[in-house]
Amino acid sequence: MAETIWFKEFSVEQANSRGKGTMFEHCEVLISEVGPDYIKGTMPVDHRTKQPRGILHGGASVVLAEGIASLAGNMVLNPDTHFAVGLDVNANHLRPVTKGHVEATARPQHLGKKTQVWEILLHHEGKLTCVSRLTLAVLARE
Repeated sequence: MAETIWFKEFSVEQANSRGKGTMFEHCEVLISEVGPDYIKGTMPVDHRTKQPRGILHGGASVVLAEGIASLAGNMVLNPDTHFAVGLDVNANHLRPVTKGHVEATARPQHLGKKTQVWEILLHHEGKLTCVSRLTLAVLARE
């Protein structure tokens, strides 16, 4: 197995089980792939995720981006000693999406002792739709 950034190996099924009873479940966000240094997730573009004009709501894009990067950020940490929480998120919405699914890929840009920075790229049918960045604060468990 290739060297990974993850604290311990985890499966797509384990990652998806963490979303039960959360915004992930409500918006049907599913983790689709875990690579050595990235995580991918998908979300449908439907009545739950569209804004009144019929296009993917920017906030829904941020739910997907922040959600998968937060999950990833916590998976690089020892859960007995540390956890990560969102500190700042931004998103540039580049093109509208009206149907189907969006896929997001989160990769770390910085994995520090006190902060992490993740870049999340959202695509629809191979086209870039949103570029997001999430900063996580790394906190010690008491």
